[in-house]
Amino acid sequence: MSEPISLSRRVLALALAATAVVAPLGASAQDAWPTKPVRLVLPFPPGGVTDLLARALAEKLSPRLGQPVIVDNKPGAGTVLASDLVARAPADGHTLLMAASSLGTAPLIYDKVDYDAIKSFTPITQVASVVHVLVVNPSMPVQSVKDLVAYAKANPGKINYSSTGSGTSTHLEGELFKSMAGVFMVHIPYRGSGPALTDLVGGQVSVMFDALGSSGPFIRSGKLRALAVTTAKRSESIPELPTVAESGLPGYEAMPWLGLVAPAGTPKAVVDRVHREVAKVLQEPDVRQRFKGWGLDIIGNSPAEFASFLQRDIQQWDRVIRRANIKAD
Repeated sequence: MSEPISLSRRVLALALAATAVVAPLGASAQDAWPTKPVRLVLPFPPGGVTDLLARALAEKLSPRLGQPVIVDNKPGAGTVLASDLVARAPADGHTLLMAASSLGTAPLIYDKVDYDAIKSFTPITQVASVVHVLVVNPSMPVQSVKDLVAYAKANPGKINYSSTGSGTSTHLEGELFKSMAGVFMVHIPYRGSGPALTDLVGGQVSVMFDALGSSGPFIRSGKLRALAVTTAKRSESIPELPTVAESGLPGYEAMPWLGLVAPAGTPKAVVDRVHREVAKVLQEPDVRQRFKGWGLDIIGNSPAEFASFLQRDIQQWDRVIRRANIKAD
C-alpha cells in the first residue's frame, strides 16, 4: 500500500512543480513585448502639430518600453494610406497608428476604403483633442456665435466660410453649424490651413473653423476674431473663450481628436501596457505644458472609453456627411 501512495505523491509534486514553472513563463512571454522597435505610423507629413505630438510620445515611451519607438510619416489619400497600412500589419503590437478623426470619416467620404474604422482596429487611448475655434474676419459685424447666427439668417448665402478641404474636420464643423443653426453659408475649400487663413485675413472669406495651433497667431495679433471653441467644454489652452454651445448654439459639439489604435486582434496585454505607459506620460508636467502650447487638450482615456467615443463620433459625422452629400476632392 505504501508504494502506490508514495508514487501518487511524487506525481502530484511533479505536476505542481510544472504548473509553477509554466505560470512564470507565460507571464514573462507577455512581459517580453516589445521584442523589437515599435513603429508609430503617422498619417501626416513632418512638422505639424500631430507630428510634434507623436514624436514627443515616442521620445517618452522608448525608455519605458525598452525599445525605440520610431515615428513613420505616411501622409496621403486623406489619411487612408496610413490607416490601411496599419490595418494590414501583424497584430503583435509592434505597429501602431496615431489616428485622427479622419479614421472614422474617411470611409464615409471616399469611394473606396479597404479598412473598417471599427472592425479593423483595436482602440488603445484617445490621446488628445485638437482645439478648434470658430473665427471670423474682424470686418464681420458679429461679436458672438449668437450674433453670427442672426447675421447669417438675415443674409442667406452671402457668407462664405473656408475650410482646409472637402471632407476635412474644418468642413464638417461648418456643415454641422449650418444644419443646427438653420443657416446657409457658402463653403470654399482650400488645400490646407495656410491658404484658407490667408484669404480669411484678407477678407475673401468671412468665417472659418480652424485649429487653434494655426489660427492662434492671427487671433493674438487682432487679424482674426475668435468667437468660440467647438468642444463641449472650454479648453485649457484658451479658457476665456466660450464654447459654441454656451454662446448661442446649444448642443453643438465637434472634437477633432488624436488617438492610438492597433491592428484588430492585438493582444489585450499589449493594449493595456501601451495605455498604461501613455497615461503616465500624459501626466508629466513638461508634456502637459507642451501639449497646451500646441493647442491640444489631453484626454488619455481607457480603451473601452475610446471605443465607445469612436462609435458615437462616427455616427454623428455620418449624419452630417449624408445630409450635406460630402465627398472628398
